[in-house]
Amino acid sequence: MNPTPTRRLSANSPHGTALAGLAAACLLASGCTGSDGSDTGKDTAPAGKAGAAGIKVALITHSAPGDAFWELVRKGAQAAAAKDGIDLSYENDPDAAGQAELVRDAVAEGVDGIAVTLAKPDAMKGAVAAARAAGIPVVGLNSGIDAWKSGGLMQYFGQDESVAGRAVGDKLDDLGAKHALCVIHERGNVAVEARCAGVKKSFGGRTEMLYVNGTDKEAVTDSVAAALRQDPAIDEVVMNGAQFALAAVEAVKEAGSGAEVATFDLDKDLVKAVRSGDVQFAVDQQPYLQGYLAVDSFWLYETNGNVSGGGVAPVLTGPAFVTKKNVAAVARFAADGTR
Repeated sequence: MNPTPTRRLSANSPHGTALAGLAAACLLASGCTGSDGSDTGKDTAPAGKAGAAGIKVALITHSAPGDAFWELVRKGAQAAAAKDGIDLSYENDPDAAGQAELVRDAVAEGVDGIAVTLAKPDAMKGAVAAARAAGIPVVGLNSGIDAWKSGGLMQYFGQDESVAGRAVGDKLDDLGAKHALCVIHERGNVAVEARCAGVKKSFGGRTEMLYVNGTDKEAVTDSVAAALRQDPAIDEVVMNGAQFALAAVEAVKEAGSGAEVATFDLDKDLVKAVRSGDVQFAVDQQPYLQGYLAVDSFWLYETNGNVSGGGVAPVLTGPAFVTKKNVAAVARFAADGTR
């Protein structure tokens, strides 16, 4: 195991006040559709409302350094922590065993709540069980929608990836696509695998899976370009991350292919690509909202005993399609680093 450095991040954010009302509305509705820093040290947010001040929450994800998607999750979590007066730490490790160890560390530190992603649920079972045994509530976000209840988590915030994948397959049919290449950049990641499986299930045309090394973007470009050269009939490339979609755009150019590029997930650079037409559409699962709701859920639970979804249903944050027709509506939020 070669874990990445952990990060402890400030909970302060200028967006907390503006989005507090939105997050509360989303929670009451039981579902909304809609650069990784290198900070070290641990900062405490300003005092929150009575009954919540002093809550310590650990957000622990399977992210890798430099991924803009997880920066959005972090910003949302910080905004909620600043609004609620929560002492928030954020740590990450893309290695499942390393992530589980970070959860055990949080348990040993005696935090009041843990928000965790379940990209590889089996690897997290023991660590989550240790938190439960210590009386620490755990909520899930982003990955593991099919595993959070059986794993003993209290709540879940994210996108149903199977539903999102099927929605993409339906959209490809509407757009007249015939042959899709769905690119998986992390073998065994339940969320990414479920997306491509969903595309294949609903798309009326042919769907092929291509596994690539997501830690090497040049290798991703080369692999996609090679697949397009080998089979010129591919007319749609479906990626599973904004940065990978931009790599696919380069691959299409290198291969001299006429294939369109679509993707799951969104960031400010991807917004520009949708506006220009380089990327046909993106599926936005709203990572800022996932981080916000996950952290805010501990404040609601502590101050009012609320459990979103009643503890039996997930709170959905997507899928929301972003196309050239509606991209202007989210562009200004993307420019602010929150979409």
